Amino acid sequence: MSDKPDNQFDVAVVGNVGVDTNIYFHTDEIDFSVEANFTENLDYVGQAGGYISRGFAQLGYRTAFIGYVGDDHNGRYVLEEFAGDGIDTSAMFIDPAGTGRSVNFMHRDGRRKNFYDGKGHMRINPDLARCRSILSRSRFVHFSIPNWARNLLPVAREMGLMISCDIQDIVSHDDPYRLDFITYADILFFSAVNFSDPSPLIRQFLNARPDQIIVVGMGASGCALGTHEGIEFMPPVELETPVIDTNGAGDGLAVGFLSSYLLEASSLREALLRGQIAARHTCTIKASTSDLITKGKLDRYFDIKWREYHGS
Repeated sequence: MSDKPDNQFDVAVVGNVGVDTNIYFHTDEIDFSVEANFTENLDYVGQAGGYISRGFAQLGYRTAFIGYVGDDHNGRYVLEEFAGDGIDTSAMFIDPAGTGRSVNFMHRDGRRKNFYDGKGHMRINPDLARCRSILSRSRFVHFSIPNWARNLLPVAREMGLMISCDIQDIVSHDDPYRLDFITYADILFFSAVNFSDPSPLIRQFLNARPDQIIVVGMGASGCALGTHEGIEFMPPVELETPVIDTNGAGDGLAVGFLSSYLLEASSLREALLRGQIAARHTCTIKASTSDLITKGKLDRYFDIKWREYHGS
């Protein structure tokens, strides 16, 4: 936990938040030969900004969020949920296009196909003075990749903050949209969903920034850690509860890793295990960010899994 005064934050989260609609299939696939399919459709506060900020807050860390909602029902819903977690929203701005939305088609094994509507995020620009006020009181800052967020990367660097970025489902190392986030990140997260082996991509990033720490989510295959010492692969963490929803798994990995490594001074391998546990727990939750892993549960799972893997 932080021992800083009440006017400071453990983490500032910069990203998009909105309302997700998860559509759960009762069969293996949608039957597009007919007009109607029967599904279970659930709404909740989601997207990277929702999972990340609520994840830190529910672990007990002082969390501030920098982002946008609309002046609408969904925006008020997001603000109410954040208030319940004690997340600071003094740098929550209004997007004239409304609150972001996602629709996720959910398979019965937890896999998803995402349809994302970021509303005005390609055009809006945040109030830098209000953002500076939050960043100046934060121990580190975590970015997801809305277009407007790139304006805050040089501000965070100027302030000397540790910067982590999640570039999500990257396809190519030279993706121009993600380049700013890759360049500024001290700790870089991405999903290997588009790669059978992420090693070449990790090496390309490390060639450009040998001091970078790279954490790669590989779903059911586990994860990878890249540093100047090389690349290490970790097996998946198994829990007793089944995988029912993979939304937010990568965000759980980031929250578990960053809170352990940057806020609790854990080793890289300890932090990676805690990140995997948080990610795996997230996969047991159906259409909700209200019941992400707690500090007590994360500690208990970590003690068990560390002994399993290290024999002590």
